[in-house]
Amino acid sequence: MTVVLAVDQGTSATKAVVVDDTGHPLALAEAELRPRYADGGVVEQDPAALLASVLDTGRRAVAEAGRPVDAVALANQGETVLAWDRATGEPLTPAIVWQDRRAATECARLAGHAERIAARTGLVLDPYFSAPKMAWLRRNLTADGVVTTVDSWLLHRLTGAFVTDAATASRSLLFDVDRADWDPELIDLFGLGAEPLPRIAACDEIVGTTRAFGPELPVAGIVVDQQAALLAEGCLDAGEAKCTYGTGAFLLANTGTTAVRSASGLTTSVAWRARGRTPYCVDGQVYTAASAVRWLTDLGFVRSAGDLDAVAAAESDGTLCVPALAGLAAPWWRPDATATLTGMTLSTRPGHLVRAVIEGVAAQVATLCDLVAADLGAPLTRLRADGGLTRSRSLMQAQADLARIPVEVYPSAHATALGAAALARLALDPGLGLREAVGEWKPSAVHEPEWSDDRAAHFRGVWTAVAEAGLRTGDLHPAGGAG
Repeated sequence: MTVVLAVDQGTSATKAVVVDDTGHPLALAEAELRPRYADGGVVEQDPAALLASVLDTGRRAVAEAGRPVDAVALANQGETVLAWDRATGEPLTPAIVWQDRRAATECARLAGHAERIAARTGLVLDPYFSAPKMAWLRRNLTADGVVTTVDSWLLHRLTGAFVTDAATASRSLLFDVDRADWDPELIDLFGLGAEPLPRIAACDEIVGTTRAFGPELPVAGIVVDQQAALLAEGCLDAGEAKCTYGTGAFLLANTGTTAVRSASGLTTSVAWRARGRTPYCVDGQVYTAASAVRWLTDLGFVRSAGDLDAVAAAESDGTLCVPALAGLAAPWWRPDATATLTGMTLSTRPGHLVRAVIEGVAAQVATLCDLVAADLGAPLTRLRADGGLTRSRSLMQAQADLARIPVEVYPSAHATALGAAALARLALDPGLGLREAVGEWKPSAVHEPEWSDDRAAHFRGVWTAVAEAGLRTGDLHPAGGAG
């Protein structure tokens, strides 16, 4: 039996899961992370805390499992970047998180090239992606060391290798999505021509070995977090989609071996590179999901995400929320947007505000479902869902009501780790097929739409009008914020 230590290094937490070859978790360890949020769109993490969380959770999980581990897999948070000393491995800057908006200045500088960048990369010129943050870091923080996404730094600290995976590289704006390789012209365009970039590895490749968790172990199954979840949830064929409800909410749909260019404001990237094939996916992002719940927690409306169902009002009182607490992504792509709450009266209570945030997240994801359907040329027939917020029945039911399709909840809280573990098993067993590595699963819950079509359409229409009005109001503000 193959046993894998799969580490999911995320924005709000690092999770280490030891799983067997059926995907059954043998041990789990978690460490909370709290990014630093500050004015001006600042979202940063302490690299030392990231590394410590990987080592600590991994070692605790291995000790708890009490059995030999055959490989280590690593899923990463995607577009977060830092500068570091390649000789010593020491970080030279904070980690600039994917939510950070300071690189909007770099995007504005390159606005005239936006169409060419989109055509080459399948992405939108936005500070969400890696390259603008890398360029901003070089202009404002340091010219020393190398600047990469966090996965390359963590893998270097574990193995000494200088690598990234194809899915993570495709999220950079430095990657030709059709050739599935770095693009020298784009690298020069962002002013990064002198930068050494890591080798792009397959997700099912052994990239090195590590002794960080005990005996020397191969490191394989390297992949960006959202694509790892797409794999774990069995979205292996074109048209199959999932949404992960974590710090943000991320909807991805498999498009097969064609890098479909979205006509709807979505982005296209590599799903994974495994068994010699490179399938693609389209995806849309909601920047604040669990982070919006944390905002509610910080304000004292709920004690934790586990309180959402208990606190949320059974019905809306007309209060609407556009939870753009870190800007809006597809289809608006407005990093300057801020959140909107409207429709409140003297009878509005905390439960109504909580429900408004829940429905606001669901409305954004429902918008993404429509955009994915437009790009695929056929409506989605179901949406698979994973992530911590899927424990909220209120959110999942709102999602089904607004998207007008069944929502199937993945039975494990560890989709990202399980996807990475499946890729590691492929690396260890050349005869194993992708579908066999992923395995079968049954949803822990299925939420069917309960609202009428008319009610859902009315809510979506009003909510979209509020979102659009907020953006127009923001254009009048000197800082460019919405609301």
